[in-house]
Amino acid sequence: MMRVSSKAWFALSVLFAINTLNFYDRQILGAVGETVREEWKLSDTALGSLGTAFTLLYAAVGVPIGRLTDRFSRRWILFAGVTLWSFLTAASGLARNFTELFVVRLGVGSGEAACAPASASLIGDLFPASRRAKALSVFMLGLPVGIALSFLGSSLLEHRFGWRSTFYIALVPGIICALLALIVSEPTRGASEDHQITSSKRKGSPYLLVLSIPTMWWIIASGALHNFNMYAIGAFLSPFLQRVHHVSKLNAGMISMVVYGLAGVPGLIVGGLLSDRLVRRKPNGRLILSTVAILISAPLMYLGLNRPVGDLTGFILLAGFGMASMYVYYATVYSAIQDVIEPALRGTAMALYFFAMYVLGASLGPVGMGFLSSYFTRQAALDAGVTETSFQALRPFAAQGLHSALYIVPVFGVLLGLVLFAASRTVAKDMEKLQRWMRESVNPELKAKSYANAAD
Repeated sequence: MMRVSSKAWFALSVLFAINTLNFYDRQILGAVGETVREEWKLSDTALGSLGTAFTLLYAAVGVPIGRLTDRFSRRWILFAGVTLWSFLTAASGLARNFTELFVVRLGVGSGEAACAPASASLIGDLFPASRRAKALSVFMLGLPVGIALSFLGSSLLEHRFGWRSTFYIALVPGIICALLALIVSEPTRGASEDHQITSSKRKGSPYLLVLSIPTMWWIIASGALHNFNMYAIGAFLSPFLQRVHHVSKLNAGMISMVVYGLAGVPGLIVGGLLSDRLVRRKPNGRLILSTVAILISAPLMYLGLNRPVGDLTGFILLAGFGMASMYVYYATVYSAIQDVIEPALRGTAMALYFFAMYVLGASLGPVGMGFLSSYFTRQAALDAGVTETSFQALRPFAAQGLHSALYIVPVFGVLLGLVLFAASRTVAKDMEKLQRWMRESVNPELKAKSYANAAD
């Protein structure tokens, strides 16, 4: 087994810190969103669109950044991205109205778009395939840890100093992480592969090469479905707890920290360990594990949402285990992408994947959930004989509307499980094709021999 250097582990720790900050900053609005909605008298659709603002530019900028990742220094790309999004996150606290906050959140997305392609590409070159899922799981632990810290820190800061302070304080760790990115080791492309192909890639358009792999289509579709659910929950979990279960803003933040944040830690750790073990036994082991985990999460989320008003223990247990199962997705699918893509195209592959994940998933999740919540709120008002549509007139029905809308999460969970199962049916063949190409790239005689056999 290939030995992993101390430089690789140091780099992974820095990337974990950057990813933690990444999700801390983007989740601040989810933690304080109900306060912003009340202050500016926004509908749930408008509140959701603030989350969509971030993802739109994140997705648009992510594709060209992915190509830059395959060509230029990844640590400098990380430095620039972290610096940009940290200053713009702080600027979010200066917004005086909905429009200004929407515009600033667009800019935050452009900076954070650098994180995933550059980090995933570095990890792919620092860690061999046999340890890659474990390394990616450590990196992705930044997701639940960052979210948990964001709900904790933002709820406490908002309670003490107001919602604007939650954005200002994020600048300090941002500057530290940006500087740390500059001292991360920059490995040679393909340095951890069994076949030392460095920066070699197949001929043709990099985008078409990635999209020529059947498994990637299923994985891209899975990303859209999964991110719809994750970002819809992130935007509306705290408001749901406040409206439906009548908890305070501070307690809603603490419960969200556990359910949406900390519950993901065991999911990622167990997912990473099992993923590396299963793929050694069966090539499609990672995606089978992801399929099972997601199909378990769907009924758990349904049962959690179905708990009666005030049953917070039941909700925390059911939704917490459901979220833990959903986090297994990151430990399995991210490493499956690297199993079917050559090193020189991994930044591009991650960028395309994230483009669909955010344009079709994350951008639609908050605003889609907000739209559904607003729709069901108006329907509940009409059923009660209320025809006025002002903020104050609809306010008594907001809890019922949001509760009804959230049931789309388990429905999409079932669809996601089916898509992942389809991906598990094609991944073994795509992995073998990649390994054969890498063997032939290193040893041209093998390629000539395969052509000769084909001719016979």
